Amino acid sequence: MNVLIVLGVAAAFGAAALGGVYLARRICAGITPFEDGPRTGRPPASLLVAVAAAAGAFEAWRGVTGAELVIVAALACVLVAIWCSDVRCGIVPDAFTLVPLAAVIITAVALQQWWVVASAAIVFVPFAGAAIASRGRGMGWGDVKLVALGGAVLGYEAAILGFGLACAAAVLVALARRRGSEPIAFAPYLVAAIAIPLVLRSA
Repeated sequence: MNVLIVLGVAAAFGAAALGGVYLARRICAGITPFEDGPRTGRPPASLLVAVAAAAGAFEAWRGVTGAELVIVAALACVLVAIWCSDVRCGIVPDAFTLVPLAAVIITAVALQQWWVVASAAIVFVPFAGAAIASRGRGMGWGDVKLVALGGAVLGYEAAILGFGLACAAAVLVALARRRGSEPIAFAPYLVAAIAIPLVLRSA
């Protein structure tokens, strides 16, 4: 594998992640966090960019090329933007979930890949139920739209497993920080649950 190609892809993924950081910053500047939402904070932008660059290098090293590489880089931008938005303002903007979800669904329908639509729906339903039951406090609708995107991208089996682990991790971290009764920024856990299997697929 050409080292220059690996470094170039790593730089492209890092730039995509950096774009996500700035998109989140721009959109969150016009959003007032909910009073009963999770605590706001400063996202680990440098770490997210570094991880995205490492993921790009890994993708190039294992031979991913062409359109697939572009799609994963675009998802890196979106996922970083979602992570940063939830940490900054406690909200996952629709622009970062519904737009890519619509693109994935439209493409799947055009290619008659009905399993993509089914996977998004299968994962969406239980999380939507949780959002309804908690009135958006225990589970926000932005998170629900994010899991639908994850289901469409990963397939329902990998998505259910990943999101189950994400829920468990979120609960453990909240308990360790003694914030068991407080709302938390859940999107970063979901983003990790999407990104890890996405990068490691067929590795």
